[in-house]
Amino acid sequence: MLENEDELEKLEDLEDEMPEDPGIVAETVDGPIDAPVYYLILEYSRDTFFAIYKGENLESGAQVIVPTRYGKDLARVLGPVKNLQTFSNAKITRIERLGTAEDKQRVEQNKEAERQALIICKEKIVVHKLQMKLVGVHYLLEDPKILFFFTADNRVDFRELVKDLVSIFKMRIELRQIGIRDESRISGGLGICGRDYCCHTISEKLKPVSIKMAKEQNLSLNSMKISGSCGRLLCCLAYEHDYYAEQRKFYPPEGYKLSWDAANWRVREVNVIIGLVTLDSEDGRQLMIPGKRFEKIENGWRILKE
Repeated sequence: MLENEDELEKLEDLEDEMPEDPGIVAETVDGPIDAPVYYLILEYSRDTFFAIYKGENLESGAQVIVPTRYGKDLARVLGPVKNLQTFSNAKITRIERLGTAEDKQRVEQNKEAERQALIICKEKIVVHKLQMKLVGVHYLLEDPKILFFFTADNRVDFRELVKDLVSIFKMRIELRQIGIRDESRISGGLGICGRDYCCHTISEKLKPVSIKMAKEQNLSLNSMKISGSCGRLLCCLAYEHDYYAEQRKFYPPEGYKLSWDAANWRVREVNVIIGLVTLDSEDGRQLMIPGKRFEKIENGWRILKE
């Protein structure tokens, strides 16, 4: 339980309103989908998207060249898509070609250049006294452009910084401000559960996470326990929310009152993981009853006999 309103406000600060996703697809497929669809990921930004390919069947892990909103670049195939019912051409692009050994060699060469660019950009940020944190750098494979990803609390006027970077690298420079959750998504790491961040490994897109989700999962409303390294509510709250929402349909809600065994009872807690409902009676008794013994009826809920 929360001790005061200040603590509630503190928890609400951990909620993260997600901006509308502009999508990663730059060029969409015209006409009907006439080839297998694959699920792809950009390793450096963790963006995922869909693309078709008319050539040989692609295995998971294959490297391909594909147009994105950043420019043409190398993406990794996560696997084929079997159910196409929910897709529209606006969401699907086209794979241009398979990645070659030369492409992979260039990617490895670019990694050293990216490390150097990261150092240089950080130095320039200090020189210009900008309130921003550089998160990552990426050289596009098929376009002469460098991407710099950064976080900041407010909008940053980085025009002079861009001029400096262009004069040094002699190519197009693009600075992209990302959210604090995107930083963890790109960088990766271990969560409090000891596993890799959900946002870096299993989540397709970052989803809004709310305090309500924590309440519905009967979690302690302690900011230290339900927030991640990014300082926002744990992604797994949203990841697991659908399961809890579905299972709660089979249980009476907390606070529900019913009569049973010649006494009046109130539902104190519902634990959908172990399938138990805790009841408090008016005379101070407490019972834990298996959820399968509750039946929904026209006027509410009743408890079935054992």
